[in-house]
Amino acid sequence: IYAGMGETSIRGNVSRGDGVYKSTDAGRTWTHCGLEETQNIGEIQIHPTNPDLVYVAAFGHVWGDNEERGLYRSKDGGKSWEKILFRSNKAGAVDLSMDPTNPRILYVSFWEAGRTPYSLSSGGDGSSLYKSEDGGDSWTEISHNPGLPQGLLGKIGITASGAKAGRVWAIIEAEDGAVFRSDDYGETWERGSEDRNLRQRAWYYHHIYADPVDPDTVWVLNVEFWKSIDAGKTFFKVPGPHGDNHDLWIDRNDPRRMILGHDGGGCISYNAGMAWSTIYNQPTAEFYHVVTDTQTPYRVYGAQQDNTTMSVPSRSNHGVITTQEWYPIGGGESGYIAVRPDNHNIVFAGSYGGNLTRYDHATGFTKAINVWPEMTLGSPAAEMQFRFQWTSPTVISPHDPDILYHGGNHVFKSTDEGQSWQQISPDLTRADPETMASSGGPITKDNTGAETYATVFAIAESPIEAGLLWIGTDDGLVHLSRDGGENWENVNPDGMPDWALISIIEPSPHDAATAYVAATRYKSHDDRPYLFKTNDYGKSWTQITNGIPEDDFTRVIREDPEQRGLLFAGTERALYVSFDDGENWQSLQLNLPVVPIHDLVITQDDLVVGTHGRSFWVLDDISPLRQLAQDASVNGSRLFTPRDTIRFSGSGGFAGHAPVPGRNYRFAAGMMTTYEQAQKPGEAPEQTFLDAGQNPAPGVVVQYYLEEKPEDEVTLTFLDGDGNEIRTFSSVKPDDADFKDKPGLTKPTPIKSEAGANRFVWDLRYPNATE
Repeated sequence: IYAGMGETSIRGNVSRGDGVYKSTDAGRTWTHCGLEETQNIGEIQIHPTNPDLVYVAAFGHVWGDNEERGLYRSKDGGKSWEKILFRSNKAGAVDLSMDPTNPRILYVSFWEAGRTPYSLSSGGDGSSLYKSEDGGDSWTEISHNPGLPQGLLGKIGITASGAKAGRVWAIIEAEDGAVFRSDDYGETWERGSEDRNLRQRAWYYHHIYADPVDPDTVWVLNVEFWKSIDAGKTFFKVPGPHGDNHDLWIDRNDPRRMILGHDGGGCISYNAGMAWSTIYNQPTAEFYHVVTDTQTPYRVYGAQQDNTTMSVPSRSNHGVITTQEWYPIGGGESGYIAVRPDNHNIVFAGSYGGNLTRYDHATGFTKAINVWPEMTLGSPAAEMQFRFQWTSPTVISPHDPDILYHGGNHVFKSTDEGQSWQQISPDLTRADPETMASSGGPITKDNTGAETYATVFAIAESPIEAGLLWIGTDDGLVHLSRDGGENWENVNPDGMPDWALISIIEPSPHDAATAYVAATRYKSHDDRPYLFKTNDYGKSWTQITNGIPEDDFTRVIREDPEQRGLLFAGTERALYVSFDDGENWQSLQLNLPVVPIHDLVITQDDLVVGTHGRSFWVLDDISPLRQLAQDASVNGSRLFTPRDTIRFSGSGGFAGHAPVPGRNYRFAAGMMTTYEQAQKPGEAPEQTFLDAGQNPAPGVVVQYYLEEKPEDEVTLTFLDGDGNEIRTFSSVKPDDADFKDKPGLTKPTPIKSEAGANRFVWDLRYPNATE
């Protein structure tokens, strides 16, 4: 198996990859095969009888020129690569088809496209179509062969039929674009369907697939899933489990067996798309932000790309967190969430275009509370009355739950739950006209809200000082008001380059003069991390990124509300912790998936992580991290003081045993969820549930550090308030003979005594009954 990293549906939140990986044991283990700087790979084709002969269509960098674009070939299974076709540093190879009837015949399309923070461009001189008849040694351009569009081209999807030699289909973005068919290996073409539904937002879709058995059946992916049975002349919709379809695999031996990749995950069909497997077995939710309420146990809230907003409990009385306990909370796919701290039923949820709702869970009623009642889709930013980001900030004052802030290009304030709004700032952005023009083109415009620019991206009020407001814009400005918005001061961090997106501002919960900023410039072709700290209300700033890799850009920073200087930072692919107020950072990844970390929240001694692609995760009980921040000088073994434990009703899993090693984080549910079974000798098994998140450990979590693995027995003893022993657990494995012929007697699991960090959960019970 070869895997190409990155993606070529180049949204503004696109994740870049690091080349090609290869597995020779069906995906159990992987080897990196290079091509790191290609970043975004569109297609891979493998020779059907020689698995060492592989071709890679590399689109390259989304945000800037890149010489590593092009078509690559390896003849030694990825040990070495040769670039066999290059168009320009602005146009990358995006689709590739190998003729199933003759693997020496290849078709590859190049796409000239790119993004800035405020625009998308799809199409140009580099967009083109090529053919090789000798396995890639030589190429012929066929972009404008008879029957194909003669003008400027955009994105091109290409597929060769395995059911009829010489038959090829292409779907082409052009002023006179359409689906095209050739029956002579691309020499001449016949125009097929011109239905715009097949080609809308071509940059985001534009893939076409030939049926391997029926020469007249061809599939097109777009918002809907389209099928033609008359060789591409007409198409009809095939019901799919989710919108926004991006990839399709068809079994060449049984074309009824298909795998469809879309914005909900991946699904399998065994009857050519008439029915599909569920999307609710994959933890793929892309959350933009995460917040929690003040309940115990608390609930977790977020808005997920191409799905609903979501509220899920952090703990359930049913043993696992099930879908029946989730519910949407208004708003839409991209917004902030704000929950009233004094009434968790009232939730404010946003979406793109300035859409904002008030949801009451007690009644189930949702109503619109937009600042400005105008739908802006289709309009350039310059023509909008107010400009709102794709994920516009919505924040409740930590001092007064009746005060709600919302960000456009101005800051708006409501004191009546959004029934009316007051503008409390001037335009706080650069408002550069060049950044507010219509997006898209030169063929297809695309003003859908993602490129709305010159907006307020972050709002935060100091939890120490009422009326002390910080805001950050997507075009690189930080402002401060100390009088509730009456007056504003530009306090841009020293050393921060222009045009950085101010992702998160974190006012310190310990000092009103202190604040932290997380910024990104990846949309300006700069992947460096940008974290800053001020201790004097923004008069001066210090950059605090030591320990974070130079190519891992930062999205969020948070300070622990209990331990001053204990910081957490989320980046494009990792989570980090600092015990010294940002002077130094180290990984806190543990078992957290490698995924963009868009937001963090610290609540009730837990660290809750909002990932963009792997749903919600929780690091239960950060007490040891607080104790390390208080005193990291303790040498040798160390027993950390447990946090206060709450006994809940209901099952929480398997108590009185050591958790599975490495599973420090628990998957906390979210749209499209699962967690895997983990069972090892000597350990209690973990249950496996589809559609479910894990409960926290049901008891006292004891965490301890051993400098080295001890030779002798290690014990944990629990005492009552008078010092009497309740129960003792040992690292020594119990003798099986003691439990022979005693089926009612539970054999205790030994505690861990490994060098490094160890955890144990006591279920708050006295010893079991014995004979």
